Amino acid sequence: MIDLARSLTFALTSASMVAVARGEFALTTDSNCHCYQTNATQSNYFSHHRFFDFRSLQDHINVPNPIDNWDDSAGAPPTSDYFTNSQFADVWSIQNWSNSELIDLDNSTITDATLQMVNSPNNIYIERDEQQPDNTHLTLRTIRHHDFQSAAEFESVSEKYHFLSMRMEARTQGPPGAVTAMFTYRAPPNPEDTDLVQEADLEFLTRDPPHYVSFTNQPAWNSTSDIPGASHNVTFPGPGRRWSDWAEYRMDWTPGSSTWFVDGELASHITFQAPRDPSQVIFNAWSDGGSWSGRMPKGSTAYLQIRWIEMVYNNTDSHGQHSKQEKQSTCENVCSIDETSKIGTPVLVSAGYRQAVQTALLWSPVLVASLMSLVV
Repeated sequence: MIDLARSLTFALTSASMVAVARGEFALTTDSNCHCYQTNATQSNYFSHHRFFDFRSLQDHINVPNPIDNWDDSAGAPPTSDYFTNSQFADVWSIQNWSNSELIDLDNSTITDATLQMVNSPNNIYIERDEQQPDNTHLTLRTIRHHDFQSAAEFESVSEKYHFLSMRMEARTQGPPGAVTAMFTYRAPPNPEDTDLVQEADLEFLTRDPPHYVSFTNQPAWNSTSDIPGASHNVTFPGPGRRWSDWAEYRMDWTPGSSTWFVDGELASHITFQAPRDPSQVIFNAWSDGGSWSGRMPKGSTAYLQIRWIEMVYNNTDSHGQHSKQEKQSTCENVCSIDETSKIGTPVLVSAGYRQAVQTALLWSPVLVASLMSLVV
């Protein structure tokens, strides 16, 4: 048996490992990691890691012309074979749905959109990074056409993400009237049941001042008013920051709360209406002329540009990609993506302890209890 003092020492060390400098630990590979620890005030543990790097995709650069026809927008093919290869397509699905059916319901509680909107694969593409000309980035764009709005969205193939820490380096550009977002989403049983949606959002509204960012646990409004406590409109931490500048954004969804960071600084923490059940992960750029987005000027375009996406997470899928990655029931090697010197590559922060791990999030009090009963 591991002695109690050693168990508690390890547990307390794990719970407080939040402030070491990047680069202190050795780089490793995901195959050498049994779980991943985050550096939030209360450490959280996750079983999977993914990194999508859009910075070196020169062979896939293609900035397509806008498609001004509704049907052709929805039916457009992917702009690059990058989006059809297994590395991307096994995890993400590019969308072509429209809001026509929701508008036809004529229910302002569901949507107050004043424009027909359709998601188009033509609006998701790789382009050269103007600030780093040797590099590239992913772009999602939304365009105000003459009589409709085209948008961009990709969502996770899996709907079983159950707690995560996801990050992106990104910026938003465009005139007032657009929304760009990174969020988790669990649809209500029926479109009319808007009070049953489960969603944690990081959103940029281009009608807002350039130093504002919106954090929300949905639903944020009902048929009569906004819902107090659901949303925080926050000024960027630190002076001079704007959503049109590149920054690292992070959202931690953990049991009972959603927490957001900008460039490593805590920006908001909401416990009210925190999502509870397995969900999808979604990125989008859109506008529908409603009260939330506003209306973009005709002929204008807004963009969500992303250099990379990284996630550590738990997933309850019993088949497919996550069964292939299923972790063993112990966590001997604890890794981190926060203390690394190389974005996207984990570091090994602790090895050799057989701590009990389920496919759910590990909280430090649970870790203390489990360590007391472990065997070497």
